[in-house]
Amino acid sequence: MKQQTVYTVSQVNHAIKQMLEEHEPFRNLYVQGEISNYKAHSSGHRYLTLKDKDGVLSAVMFRSDAARLRFRPENGMKVIARGRISCYPKYGQYQMYIADMMPDGIGALTIAFEQLKQKLYAEGLFDEARKKPIPRLSQKIAVVTSPTGAAVRDMLRILRRRYPLAQVQIYPVLVQGEGAAAQIADAIAAVNRRGEADVIITGRGGGSLEDLWAFNEEIVARAIAASEIPVISAVGHEPDVTISDFAADVRASTPSNAAEICVPDVAELRRFLRTADSILRSDIEAVLQGKRAQLDALDKRRKLRTPIGYIQDKRFELEHVAGQMTAAMQQILAARRQEFVRQAAYLDAYSPLKVLARGYSVVTKDGTVVASSAKLRREDEIFVRFAKGGAVCTVKQVKRKC
Repeated sequence: MKQQTVYTVSQVNHAIKQMLEEHEPFRNLYVQGEISNYKAHSSGHRYLTLKDKDGVLSAVMFRSDAARLRFRPENGMKVIARGRISCYPKYGQYQMYIADMMPDGIGALTIAFEQLKQKLYAEGLFDEARKKPIPRLSQKIAVVTSPTGAAVRDMLRILRRRYPLAQVQIYPVLVQGEGAAAQIADAIAAVNRRGEADVIITGRGGGSLEDLWAFNEEIVARAIAASEIPVISAVGHEPDVTISDFAADVRASTPSNAAEICVPDVAELRRFLRTADSILRSDIEAVLQGKRAQLDALDKRRKLRTPIGYIQDKRFELEHVAGQMTAAMQQILAARRQEFVRQAAYLDAYSPLKVLARGYSVVTKDGTVVASSAKLRREDEIFVRFAKGGAVCTVKQVKRKC
């Protein structure tokens, strides 16, 4: 009887791993499924499960591969993953090692665009309240774009034609490809540090979504939102919309339109100045005519033509008023004298002395007038005052009734 070989668990797992990795179709295959149990680890690795209605497949995506994704995977998202099948010997679990992944039925760039737009919108980067107005007469314009593209030539041509007084400074950057977004963001920050521009135009000519992608990067959107100088986003053609358009203070439909927005047309400005000059001259002439009419009216007034006569007239008026005031005061004083005499006669008629002169007398006790015998006692000392003189008396008898 042949002796059976006994394997360790680790040997079995490594053997399975080797079989899976040597199987040619498993080295680079595409798997369609729905993401579930998605987890972004702090190490940068991504762990997830791909599933369909009949099964599940564990998967992992290492940090270096995950960093190249243009979108953020989410549970429930249908994707097509490319990678290899292998086994993790420690746990005896086979899984897919994903090298790349794309949304199923919709482009990765489109999803990445929508995800970033929702994120920045929730942060308030697109709020109208934070938008800055574009100066009406921009004297210094910073253009952040490629120095060799057709877009910059169109902008310079329109700026020179519309408003040749403007000073234009080109900040050359890449507008597509690796490193383009970082260059654009750095240039916008540099313009702000120098503080030598009234407005910033950033953009490029038209192209595919991939060509315009630098203006959909988060670093560019945040640089635009952080700019203290107003920013005009001028990316592509009218139908093209980028994240930069939402973050900018003003979105221009094309680079040429951006040049038209930030400066006035010098011909229109001349017409405006001529019209304003005509209106101003007309208004000044009307004011002068009104002042001349006022001056003519003043010239005809006697007090200005013959000031001495005017002063004499006023002196006569003053003397007349003074006479009237004197007469009025005399009348008031006479009336006051008559009233005084009347009041004096009234007081004299009701004077106690008049009563005494008719034979009456006043009795006081301790300086207080005695109006009733009830206030007196026998042997009280009282004083009796007459019209002339008085007498100190002693009460001998008090009578309650007389």
